[in-house]
Amino acid sequence: MIDGTWWLLIIIAVIAVLWLIASKRGDKAATGKTGTPPSNDALQKTAALIEKAFAHYRVTRRANHLLITEQDKKVAMITIDKKIPVGERLLGDVAVINYHSAPSKAELKKILV
Repeated sequence: MIDGTWWLLIIIAVIAVLWLIASKRGDKAATGKTGTPPSNDALQKTAALIEKAFAHYRVTRRANHLLITEQDKKVAMITIDKKIPVGERLLGDVAVINYHSAPSKAELKKILV
């Protein structure tokens, strides 16, 4: 028969193994399967287009939007979100524009020029 000490060691070992498995799975679920946080490719594409086509504007990338500035003055904020209707609204003096996908150069020219 197994003594109480051995049962205690077996239970602690099983708990330790289960805790290690749970902590490894938790890390993968928090950051995605590749180990990097998910990114919004449409925002990256829009930022690259603005930097290339409109060189005098500065683009600052945030988690869910792009902030467009010209000579340290905020000009526009661009979001790409399918849950919000496409359109434009004002937040103070700054135009907040939402798209469902990456805008074209012609669409950006309307708001930035």
